[in-house]
Order: sequence, then structure tokens, then C-alpha cells
Amino acid sequence: MTVLANGISDLPLIAQSVGNYIGGSWENGETESFISRNPANGQVLAELPKSSRATAQRAIAAATAAQRDWARMSAWERAAICAKLGDAVEANKDSLARLLSMEQGKPLAEAQFEVGIAAHGFHMAGEQVRYMTGEILTGATPGRQILSVRVPRGVYAVITPWNYPVNIPTEYLAPGIATGNTVVWVPAPSTALVAVALMRVLADAGLPDGVINLVLGEGATIGDEIVSNPGTHAIGFTGSTRTGRSIAERGAGKPMVLELGGNGPFIVRRDADLEKAALSAAIGAFSNSGQICAATGRVLADAAVADELAERIAVIAKSHNPGDPLHQGSTMGPLNNAGVAQKVREHVDEAIAAGAKCLTGGQALPELGSDLFYAPTVLTNVTPQMRIAREETFGPVVPVIALDGDDELMKVAADTEYGLSMTVFSRDIERAMAMAGELKAGFININEMTPFWETHMPFGGSSGTKSGLGRIGGKYAIEAMTEIKSISIPVPLYGKA
Repeated sequence: MTVLANGISDLPLIAQSVGNYIGGSWENGETESFISRNPANGQVLAELPKSSRATAQRAIAAATAAQRDWARMSAWERAAICAKLGDAVEANKDSLARLLSMEQGKPLAEAQFEVGIAAHGFHMAGEQVRYMTGEILTGATPGRQILSVRVPRGVYAVITPWNYPVNIPTEYLAPGIATGNTVVWVPAPSTALVAVALMRVLADAGLPDGVINLVLGEGATIGDEIVSNPGTHAIGFTGSTRTGRSIAERGAGKPMVLELGGNGPFIVRRDADLEKAALSAAIGAFSNSGQICAATGRVLADAAVADELAERIAVIAKSHNPGDPLHQGSTMGPLNNAGVAQKVREHVDEAIAAGAKCLTGGQALPELGSDLFYAPTVLTNVTPQMRIAREETFGPVVPVIALDGDDELMKVAADTEYGLSMTVFSRDIERAMAMAGELKAGFININEMTPFWETHMPFGGSSGTKSGLGRIGGKYAIEAMTEIKSISIPVPLYGKA
């Protein structure tokens, strides 16, 4: 049952009825529930079902029942359905974006961009799967050939986070179903309402029953069930490193894509274009209130330019206008939840107590309507040993570390447990390329912000780090969500009767 502070008209029509979606039917028969709130003002948006393990098991059964027929469809048929789903998401962009802003907290313009990228994700998956290829291998045995083909893995367990609750699910759902898998999807509770809205759009657009099944509730219960249950065959997860480690243990033996945390160094050499570097660092730190796994984690700047760079970033930070994400003119919304807000406060307060200097920000802004608002912040005199330099802050904070020369820049950049995204700013492209070649990260941008990513590019963490494993994006997601099957077949020998 939906519960609203200011009446049912506050929500887009696509979210005015909430529940799980299993086997093509909406249901809300759980005995427990949880609340979705607007982080900008604390307003109750909805009451949603807190599902049990039994409900997750029914969703797995529904996905299992649908998977065989879905996989038997031609790739071109599935591609056509993906195109319809993408069109439907695009057609509902304004309504989805408004709800996304209300529940997640990002400004409306950022929300509209996210929904647009999600629509593109379904189109891209449909296009990519049409050209998915295998190969014919030359056999050693006369009269036989080996056909190598890509086939779906089966039933996918997909668990998605709250920071991009429309687009990140699409990064798994679209290639997952395009390749013939079916899905049981558990979204983050704090953005479960927009997940319901997205699911309703997909269902109304003609998605076959059981192909995607949405289950709402706590990750420790239903997330654990779909990961560990033998009825699921593969796992897709984006979220924290801590949860990713637990999922890897509980789902051991299953193929998985884990896109986890980051603390990407933003390296600025003394020859860099400081105006562009400052703008890129600021965008990477303050977009989505810094709640991006590939955000500007820490700026490592040559000591010759560090002070000027920090001042430039601070000027940009001061130009931001935090406020209600639905209000015109707001350039930054609140943090999404109390847990991340507490971590941001702790990281900043500890750094200042240890000697960091706050050029701007450094405080919560409850006067804006919620304790979750936090001022865009720039810190200098940060040392590599501080917690804010070593952990993922996940908030609108730029810690600047001044270092002497390239060797020190590279040494501190490498001193991290993470390996997701990194940036090198320099006018010497050859030198920047050489540095990029030595850095250990899944992707590295030169003269661009750390979260710069195009959706057809491979995205994921470097091996041996806490940033995950596997790749999403374009054809790489198509490959990750399929497996190779080899079929040895007899063939007539040429010249034989």
C-alpha cells in the first residue's frame, strides 16, 4: 500500500501502486513492510513490502519456468523486445526522472540524464546481441568439427545499489535478458520505489512473464537468498566492497560480475591545464553529491600547482547551489541516507582534526530541509595516511594531497586497495600514457574526470583489488552474461561418397 505525506497526487502514476513483480503478476502479501522517504525533506513516499526468503524462492521458480522458452527465442526476437523496452523507458522519462529525484535525491536534470542512459542501455543490448558470434574450430579428428557458441547462463541474481537506481539495473537487466537469461532483481531498499516504477514500465511494454522478477526487501535476507540459492546460476552486483565480499562467499562457484568501490586518484602533473583539471575534479566530486563509485576520490597534485588547483576547485564548489532536487536552480541534492552522511562527516572531521585545512564546506546543511544535505567541500594539507585519503568517502568532498614530482605521484597513487578508475592530467600526452600504463585500474582517463565512461566501454575493477571483478558495458556485458558451449559435430569428408 502506498503512503504519502501530501496525497497520492505527489507521485507519478507509474508508482502509485507498489509491490513485488513475480511471474508477470504484481503482489503485496508480505507481513512486514519498510518505508521509502524523500531524503531532501524526510517525507514518507511509500510503504513497501519487506519480502521473505519464501518470496524470493518463488521469484527464482518463476524465472526458472520462463527461462527455457525465453532462451529459445531468436536473438533478433529478443532484440526487438529490448528495443520496445528502451522506447517505453524513454517515453516515461519525465515521470521516472521526477520520482528518481524525489527518492534518490539527485537534481532533476541529472535524473533525466540517467533515465535517458537507461533507455539507451536496452537499445544497445538489443543491437549488440544481434551480432553476438561464436566460431568454428578446426578439429584434430578427421570428419569432425567443433562449433563454439555463446549461450545464456540461465537465471541471474541481480542486486543493485541506490546511487544510480535506474541506470545501473539496466546495465545488468538489458544484456541479461537480451542474451536469453531470466532475472531475479533485488534493488536497494532506499530506492525501491523507483525500481517498482521502472519495473512497471517494462511490464507494461510487453516484457514476457517471468523474464524479470522484482523482489523488494532487505539484502541480508532476499539478496542472500537469490545469491546462495542453487536455482540461480550467475550473479550481477554493484555496491560496496564489504557487501561484494559477502556475495562472493555466499555465491562461491557461480559466475559473477561484481562492480565494487573505488577511491580513484586524480593525478595532476605540474604541466597540467589547471582550469580544465579543476573543473573535471569538481564535476567528478560533486555530481550526484559525490555518490559515484568512480568519483574524484583524492586529488594527487604536484606541489608546484597544488595550492592553485585547490583554490580553483574551491571556487567551483562555492558556486554550487544545494537544495531540493526538484527545485529549479538546485545544482546538488542531499546525500541519500543517514549511513553515508555519517561517513562523510566522520571522514571530513577526522581529517580537519589531524591537520587538514578546509577551504570551503566541511559541514552539514540541515537548514535546507534535511540532515542529509552536506556542503561541497575542498580540503588541503591532506596526507596519504588520513582515512579520507584511503577509504571511499562517497560524498561531495575533494581532498587535495600535495606531492613532489611524478615519482611521488605514482607511488601514492599505487598505495591503495582499490583499482577502479584513475585520471592523469598533463599536457605531455606521451608521459601521461606511460603513467597510465603503470597504474593498476580497470580504466584510466587522461585529461578527463575519473567517472567519465561511455556505456559501450568495458567497466570494472582491476584484478587483485577491492574494486570487483568482471566487466559490464556494451559487448563486454554480452560476453560476461553468456558462456561458451562447444559442440563437436560430424561432417562429411570432401571427396567421399
